[in-house]
Amino acid sequence: MQDVFVVGSACTPFGKRPDDAFKTLTALAYEAVLADAGMADGDRIEQAWFGNCGMGTFGQRNIRGQVCFIPLVREGRFPERVPMINVEGGCATASMAFHGAWKDILSGQCEMSLAIGVEKTLFPGDPARTQEIFEGGIDQLDPQEWQQYYLRAGMAAGKPFHPGAGGGTLFMDTYAMQAAHHMKTYGTTQRQIAVGASKNHAMGALNPLAQYRFQVTPEQVLEDRLVSYPLTRSMCAPIGDGAAAILCSARALESFPAEVRERAIRVRASTLSGGKYRGFDEPGLSSIAVKKAYIAAGLAPYDIDVAEVHDATAFCELYQCEMLGFCEPGQGGAFVASGATSLGGTLPVNLSGGLVSKGHPVGATGLSMIHELVMQLRGEAGLRQCKDADIALAENGGGVIGFDEAACSIIILQRGQGR
Repeated sequence: MQDVFVVGSACTPFGKRPDDAFKTLTALAYEAVLADAGMADGDRIEQAWFGNCGMGTFGQRNIRGQVCFIPLVREGRFPERVPMINVEGGCATASMAFHGAWKDILSGQCEMSLAIGVEKTLFPGDPARTQEIFEGGIDQLDPQEWQQYYLRAGMAAGKPFHPGAGGGTLFMDTYAMQAAHHMKTYGTTQRQIAVGASKNHAMGALNPLAQYRFQVTPEQVLEDRLVSYPLTRSMCAPIGDGAAAILCSARALESFPAEVRERAIRVRASTLSGGKYRGFDEPGLSSIAVKKAYIAAGLAPYDIDVAEVHDATAFCELYQCEMLGFCEPGQGGAFVASGATSLGGTLPVNLSGGLVSKGHPVGATGLSMIHELVMQLRGEAGLRQCKDADIALAENGGGVIGFDEAACSIIILQRGQGR
């Protein structure tokens, strides 16, 4: 097996983009990743992985990537006859696409492979269709199973399960129950969650790609409209559209110009784990995936300099800090509130603004997290730059099985060529 490097990284601005079609977003991300890698065209790409969750709601239920790349092939921008694999894994879709491209290179089957995630989740004036996209992230064949699970979980957390009562989605209710259970068990406070949300909005205000580019104080977070206690609107990721792409290579790196080689980012590990209906007090599946990643990379939590975690709600950041070993179980609230995860803190997390500020176009989210970390490791993050960042970690979960995600990805990256 051989080393794998990210040689190109790109992301569109996230936001409500009703006038941008899937093919438009695809082309924007693809052209940008070629430009970042210093490539005039994609003739060297041997394989592609296309991530998307919601295109079926727009009428394209199959061959999504192939359809989106038709104009690029016709124009000679993407090589003919290149195989493309369509990927869907809920909110972890784009990270799974990356995992496929990474394995292409790792195995020696390809010298260059593309991962791209493209998503539109907004139907102006038709929220039911937007809801349809997200409903695919939970078991629709036997819904009574998760309904019973959440009824029991609500009793244990002291927060009865009343889905959608506050106007949010089922998923916000499940996160709220987890937050309530954490508060009841460890004494975590709503204000600690609000501090994390405020920090991420401050970082998003510095990110030109973020959907929300404004600051809010912890007090304003707490005073915002309640979605599902203890979560307010400012603690929850917005609905939006966007695309991101990553190019991976191995031996091909040697043939790139020096300025491209110098910006290449080494992939130290890419691991996945699957969810289950776990006990309410069992660790989450990210704790399993990250242990595999640390072993594969020969690293430990204290080696990580900067991280992006899947904060579909602000509670998730403090919880994932525990699962990833950045702090002890039950201490996530205090860890975030201490400033440890802020820019300049001991372990900065979500300097992109996180999902609550950067945005969360489901099938593109995982690659947008990797893009942020690539920029951090290259020293190209501007006002969000983490000083002397050498090793970075991305955690991305997708779908829901009880209190677990259905799938979890952990990716560890290192600056330069591992020097």
